[in-house]
Amino acid sequence: MTAPIETTQGQNQAQPEAVLEGVGAKAIEGRSLGQIAWMRLKRDKVAIAGGVVVILLVLLAVLAKPIEMVFDLDPNAFHQNLVDPELLAPKGGWGGMSWAHPLGVDPKFGRDILARIIEGSWISMLVATGATILSNVIGTVLGVIAGYYGGWVDSLISRLMDVFLAFPLLLFAISISASLQDGAFGLNGLPLRICVLIFVIGFFNWPYMGRIVRGQTLSLREREFVEAARGMGARGPFILFRELLPNLVAPILVYSTLLIPTNILFEAALSFLGVGIAPPQASWGGMLTSAVDVYQSDPQYMFVPGLAIFITVLAFNLLGDGLRDALDPRSK
Repeated sequence: MTAPIETTQGQNQAQPEAVLEGVGAKAIEGRSLGQIAWMRLKRDKVAIAGGVVVILLVLLAVLAKPIEMVFDLDPNAFHQNLVDPELLAPKGGWGGMSWAHPLGVDPKFGRDILARIIEGSWISMLVATGATILSNVIGTVLGVIAGYYGGWVDSLISRLMDVFLAFPLLLFAISISASLQDGAFGLNGLPLRICVLIFVIGFFNWPYMGRIVRGQTLSLREREFVEAARGMGARGPFILFRELLPNLVAPILVYSTLLIPTNILFEAALSFLGVGIAPPQASWGGMLTSAVDVYQSDPQYMFVPGLAIFITVLAFNLLGDGLRDALDPRSK
């Protein structure tokens, strides 16, 4: 006896339950490279913690002046009554910590350390960020040109990188900063010192970015999308800035997060040596310089700005490592 043949309607009704549940579901959406990188980054709790600290530090630097106005903080206000002139140390324990001065006061003039840390934050972030942008612009442009064109152009730019890398950067920075302290280019005082630091740190550090971009460009210039652009008649400048540069954003972003803390340390070192930000303007490196003479009687005055630099550098490095792993999982 032949079995009855099921109709199409009966076949639809007999489909598995999982298939029937999926009929009304939303269509599967693709994820962009940015979304995939963000998903990887969110799983790295250490990098997220570093990113949160970086955001807080940036907000502190941007809002330093409003914070000082709202909470009536004066980084240059003297409180000689809080300092013991014989011991050259703040009165009371823990560097003179109190409700009025949560981080204590400096041992020479009784200035509030918290106010000076906040005031110094925007100096360090401005110099480091400005120098990083300058290094990125010069290094990216020259690196992508050297990697794409090759030949004598690559040789010339590569030798130029070698020349800059051969400079004793610290000694060169000290000599330039010291020679321009009295005034130059219509500037003087704090604006001149900030501009000189940004120029010196950024201009002589571009070969590091240039080498990274050159190496990435050498591998990208043989890819299919570049060949397709050439086949469509695109010229060199179009390929450089419309095809190659967008694909170099990831390594540039990662290296920038690692270069900013290096520049913060460089600015602190120059201020420590007396050729950076001049007193009475607060800077973290300048505070460490002042603490050298009194660290035995008041060690906290050295500990606080040193801790501020340590936290800032550590946070940027953790964020940079997380971004590198998220944007390029093969680097693990």
